[in-house]
Amino acid sequence: MSGNPTKAVEAERREQASHERASADLAAASVKSATRVLDLFEFLARWDSEKTHTEIAEELGIPKSSLTKLLKTLLQRGYLSYEPASKGYGLGPAIGKLARNERDSGDLIAAAGPVLAWMASETQETCALNFIKGDRSEVVASVVGPHRLNFTMRSGDLAPLYATSGGKALLAHLPQAMLDEYLARVTFEPVTPQTIVSADRLLAELDGVRKTGFAYVQEEFTLGIIGVGAAVLSRSGYPIASLNVATPVPRFDAEKRLLCEETLSRAVRMLQKTLERGADRRIPA
Repeated sequence: MSGNPTKAVEAERREQASHERASADLAAASVKSATRVLDLFEFLARWDSEKTHTEIAEELGIPKSSLTKLLKTLLQRGYLSYEPASKGYGLGPAIGKLARNERDSGDLIAAAGPVLAWMASETQETCALNFIKGDRSEVVASVVGPHRLNFTMRSGDLAPLYATSGGKALLAHLPQAMLDEYLARVTFEPVTPQTIVSADRLLAELDGVRKTGFAYVQEEFTLGIIGVGAAVLSRSGYPIASLNVATPVPRFDAEKRLLCEETLSRAVRMLQKTLERGADRRIPA
């Protein structure tokens, strides 16, 4: 005697619905995991800075247990790196290979060499190329001026973004969301008596940088030194680097100010053209 066909059909429907719910739950979990990975990459890339397990969990709202598994997997695949001394996670070498970030940075630094030499010859002062490194600006290339009295900037030197001309130039052109994020966490330290120590004053200066194209510091990071900086922008307007000139106060007058601004304007155009040519060469035919 055969069973009840109605009950059999209903059981089959329930089983099918259960499979569909399970598939939907699995798909949602996969999307959530992928979103977390992308959020993590974007968070670490924004500031090119190492972040601890706790900082990542708090910023991205990921449970620590889930984050531990995610970080372990990405470390094994080379998409993250770990620094034991600071207990910080950063983007790994696999990211650089995918995005060619390392090549692009290297191309820019190489292209900046002769530009910086020309700048130092024109201004007779020390000149540098800077990148954003976390909440600081990092000197990645420099040429020292010919005078005995000058300010030496060496590759690897770090300084608060708000206290240097190159740093202010970078901040002024950040997307608003990144600038807001920076201001929400930065602590203004008085490096010298002239250092900016308030967000309102910094924002007022950044507005001026956007209008004129030039950022200034007057003994805000080093007593006796005035800096003038300008951002090197990508085609989308993102500040990928900055150039700056450092001049001792006794040599800085209206004529030197004009010379620095004219030199920076030409140097920025040189680097941007170099970047655009490189980008065009990488676009497939």
